Amino acid sequence: MWYRYEIHMHSKEGSKCGQAPLADLVRAYHAARYAGGVLTDHFIFGNTAIPRDLPWEEQMQGYYDAYLSAKEVADELDFDLIFGIEHQYGNFKEILIYGMDVDFWKANPDIPEIDVHELAERVHAAGGYISHAHPFRFKSYMTHYVDPTVDMVDALEVYNYSDSDESNAKAKALAEKMGLPGTGGGDTHWADSEGIGQAGIALPYRVHDTKELAQAMHKGDFRPIVCGEIVE
Repeated sequence: MWYRYEIHMHSKEGSKCGQAPLADLVRAYHAARYAGGVLTDHFIFGNTAIPRDLPWEEQMQGYYDAYLSAKEVADELDFDLIFGIEHQYGNFKEILIYGMDVDFWKANPDIPEIDVHELAERVHAAGGYISHAHPFRFKSYMTHYVDPTVDMVDALEVYNYSDSDESNAKAKALAEKMGLPGTGGGDTHWADSEGIGQAGIALPYRVHDTKELAQAMHKGDFRPIVCGEIVE
């Protein structure tokens, strides 16, 4: 038996581009028969809804509060709601980070000053897992394009529901070339998105928090969901 998880979604509480409260996304994915989902709101350099002028610990608590806003609903539905982050490391390129709880982010207030490789080292040292989100995306809001930095990631998002077939194909080809596993992501911002049920990953067992998710991904126990199908 496979358990489906969305691992790329944005809430109204944590992302300026989020169009739905997280609780509504939880209900939508539960209705689509998903076992769980990962909130990956835009982090400090991205399209965040958390005020950047707050003290560091308050900013980090803001991301976690977005997650907590739907925890009661998730628990009632027996839905594994998991905390994650989408970090923009420059030139509109973003990585999805799993396995880090809010204490990790609070304990690293120099993140705005370090590069993506140093951040990746810290994440990996703490047992985290990194997938490069939509590595070949180029959309109208972007002023320029650069190739993704992939020497520090554990996987590539080879299917992003919001991206073009061409971009996804390039991501898949690069993952195969580098011998990296692929993840899927709905990149969901709306509770009525047609992408709900079309992307994510599948696991042969349930995971209940961000650390269990990272452990399962490091073991390679997941399969990407592409166009609603689990890809072996």
